[in-house]
Amino acid sequence: MFPVLLPADRVLLTAASLLWTRLFCSSLSVPDIPHIATYFGTKTRYEDAYPHLLQDVYSVNTSVLRPPATERCSPVHLTAVIRHGSRYPTAKNIRRIQRLSELVRTGASRGSAGSWLQELQSRWVMWYTEDMDGQLVMKGRDDLRQLAKRLSVLFPSLLSEENVRRRRITFLTSSKHRCVSSVEAFQEGLLLRGGGARGGDSEVEYSHQVDDELMRFFDRCRGYVEGVENNLTALQEVEKFKHGEEMEGVRRRMMERLSLHHEHLTPDLVEAAFFLCSYELSIKSLHSPWCFLFDDHDAKVLEYKSDLKHYWKRSHGHVINGLSSCPLFHHIFRNLDKAGRPRRSTEASPEPASVLVGHAETLLPLLSLLGLHKDQTPPTADNYHLQHGRSFRASRIVPYAANVVFVVYDCERGPRLQLLVNETPVRFPGLDTEDAPLYRDVRAVYRHLLDGCDFHKECEGTMVGRAPNIEL
Repeated sequence: MFPVLLPADRVLLTAASLLWTRLFCSSLSVPDIPHIATYFGTKTRYEDAYPHLLQDVYSVNTSVLRPPATERCSPVHLTAVIRHGSRYPTAKNIRRIQRLSELVRTGASRGSAGSWLQELQSRWVMWYTEDMDGQLVMKGRDDLRQLAKRLSVLFPSLLSEENVRRRRITFLTSSKHRCVSSVEAFQEGLLLRGGGARGGDSEVEYSHQVDDELMRFFDRCRGYVEGVENNLTALQEVEKFKHGEEMEGVRRRMMERLSLHHEHLTPDLVEAAFFLCSYELSIKSLHSPWCFLFDDHDAKVLEYKSDLKHYWKRSHGHVINGLSSCPLFHHIFRNLDKAGRPRRSTEASPEPASVLVGHAETLLPLLSLLGLHKDQTPPTADNYHLQHGRSFRASRIVPYAANVVFVVYDCERGPRLQLLVNETPVRFPGLDTEDAPLYRDVRAVYRHLLDGCDFHKECEGTMVGRAPNIEL
């Protein structure tokens, strides 16, 4: 934990030191986890979004599996789409952190002895380098190992060690290093026994395929790239809020706390400071001094700004966002079809599981296409105060190691399908009375997408050139 107790002689030096003491040094009352840890959007730790895991990271609630109690059912297949685990900042964000660090260093050199800004500089050293560029950290490997272990407890017959070693489970991943490392860590988690892989990690033989057509479909959808990614008007709600009253209030309060000149502290640098708190928590489990710059109100404003971006750029804000995930949607249902079709007793059992590892950009369009987390009133720059109870919160939907699991059950009345989002039951839109409806009913709900949703038609061909490197 970040050390919070200052020597008494320094506490008494100046009024500024007293302010530091009040904010940073309330000693024993400061918890290990920042009070704003649940507001970091896509940079939220999984266990902060689902805090029962803070007590026991292997806690599993088997009651989340809900086939009808009136039928004999057994799970026969699952397809899981999983986001990578905790990672370093991307090079773009590291450059922002470098600018913020320089601003703090320059400001502190001009300040009076004992000032808040000088205390911040003395207690935090810039240690991020651009070669880290979004790579998975050790905590991220733990995220995926732990998730694998919990899912294997829920589905012991599907995610078994035997099925892994016999290569009966398919593993697909994005080509990004953090995703490849995550899919390896997930396999390690399925082989964990008593806290470690049997025989040591060196004996784990990884089996996965890289498939960017499925896991990075957004790079290949020209309609999305030109209509949203590179379209300045597509994110106008985000830009309006970024320069609006609420964000200006956060910037002004941070400027006053740091005693910085108005023009030097841009909204991007305010966000960089906020995410520094999240990075140091997810990478090092530190309660960073940067966290004390923000109160709950500030954190909610910054979370909303982030949610606006994800809503309009990756989710329900534009129809093409969801349609760009058609390849992944069809791939999932081809897997489910194989498991859900009637079989003769002489036929082989279906593949027990398929595990696909990608990005927040992979999960959000898919969840949008499925019709989930869609509020009646969309978030805009002008309705922040009406959105506090919104369903669309990236902090809850796509934290690190977020997951969407489709489970096929063999039941007496026929195959059934249950959906779990982050290990929590979620009902399909239009089938709100059952947790595990008949598979044929789910297919009927999505018939228009199963028969349509043609990627080339919706995206007007494949993308030419490379999309901007904006990674979540």
